Amino acid sequence: MPFCNQCGHENSEGSRFCSQCGTMLPGADRPVPAPGVTDTAMLTPISAEPDTERVDLAGEGLTAEDEAAVGALPAGSALLIVQRGPNAGSRFLLDVDVVTAGRHPDSDIFLDDVTVSRRHAEFRRDPAGVKVRDVGSLNGTYVNRDRIDEVLLNNGDEVQIGKYRLVYYASGQA
Repeated sequence: MPFCNQCGHENSEGSRFCSQCGTMLPGADRPVPAPGVTDTAMLTPISAEPDTERVDLAGEGLTAEDEAAVGALPAGSALLIVQRGPNAGSRFLLDVDVVTAGRHPDSDIFLDDVTVSRRHAEFRRDPAGVKVRDVGSLNGTYVNRDRIDEVLLNNGDEVQIGKYRLVYYASGQA
């Protein structure tokens, strides 16, 4: 069973991320062959059209309700939809200049999980779009599985804060 180098938690076999703190486990970025498999196959990557918009990194489609919510977003706003973790399906509207996320009860986005810092991250409106910034959390903030300090979000980006995986959708209106 793999142990997390960050928090020491023992994880189940085959885990890629620590179930306690969300850190990528050692060797998780390398494919592990199935027992007894010796043949190799060549895979040809399929490249996406340059203008193709990602809908969801986690591969889970939007419900009709979520599609309607994204379509009805006011200009200059965005939506975070919880895809995985406690409260999956919850939606958070980003319609002010700064939205805070954390375990503190006064956070705009309250994420009740021990792996989430009281003041974990903030989402800031910027002339280029919305940026997410880690505000000194213990376990980090991840975008598309990369630990970040601050990054500009794109449609379909997955933001991981503790056990929560939120997918970002920007308003299509200018």
